Amino acid sequence: MNNDLYEKLFEEGCIRKETLDRSREKRLNPLFSLHWELKTLLYLGVMLLSAGLGILIYKNIDTIGHQVILAAIAAISLGCFYYCYRHKLPFSREKLKSPGALFDYLLLLACLSMLSFLGYLQFQYGVFGNNYGMATFIPMVILFYVAYEFDHLAVLSMAITNLGIWVGISVNPMTLVSSVEIDDRNLSLTGLMLGLFLVGIAFLSERFHFKKHFHFTYLHFGIHLVFITLLYQYFSRFEQAASIIWAILLFAFAWYIYTEALRHKSFYFSLLSALYSYIALSAIVIRFALNGHDEGVFYLTCLYFIGSAIAFIRLLVYLNKKIKAL
Repeated sequence: MNNDLYEKLFEEGCIRKETLDRSREKRLNPLFSLHWELKTLLYLGVMLLSAGLGILIYKNIDTIGHQVILAAIAAISLGCFYYCYRHKLPFSREKLKSPGALFDYLLLLACLSMLSFLGYLQFQYGVFGNNYGMATFIPMVILFYVAYEFDHLAVLSMAITNLGIWVGISVNPMTLVSSVEIDDRNLSLTGLMLGLFLVGIAFLSERFHFKKHFHFTYLHFGIHLVFITLLYQYFSRFEQAASIIWAILLFAFAWYIYTEALRHKSFYFSLLSALYSYIALSAIVIRFALNGHDEGVFYLTCLYFIGSAIAFIRLLVYLNKKIKAL
């Protein structure tokens, strides 16, 4: 509110004293937006509702009956999907404005109820048999379809998470029902490929202008998967010379993410590239420190962490200023 304008209008006799007083009162008592606080509470309410239904079912399973429970969950899910379908905007490759807050939360509740329904159906009746991959593949496809059809980022995050579960189960499904040892190397390489796949989807969504606003979500999951996998590969081969190759790959990927962060003016992605690079660099320093038995090497390592922590903070300040100046 331009209060100087109100003062000038009052001096020229264009407005009354009461109007000027109201403008002064609004300046002294500005409105405070509760938008994000309310959205957080509403999302939390949907999650608590789903959790509460699960607890209620668990404690009363003997008196309610499986068929009644499945029918109730299906009714909630279908009812929410029906409401959202009736009120959704036509599909577009670009970002769509949400029809309303109620729409977002009912869609989230519909997806959570759908997952509960399929999970309960598999657990109680084993409709998918021992094909555990299919038990996660079907909800994954539904979630991706809902995310794109209704343009919902929260559902997209759920779909990507389900994709990770499906890929993990597809590697070795028998590990879920037996005591067979999990092949960590296979899982980590699968995680690396999945992370690179998500980064590629993020690039393609922006390149072909198809739901460009999904770019951040895909890149967020992909970056963490790739970095964590590369770090795991480095630490699992800590005593081997080949571990340096994984460190080099990590630094190369960090440089790519840094260039993407500058292109998108994103401090968050530049922070991730700097943070994971710092972890890898510190691991290399520790590796050489462990190979030396001199007391001086130990003190130099301690000085490294003190100095590098200060340098890292200064780097973050520099990156923040650089991105703001773009």
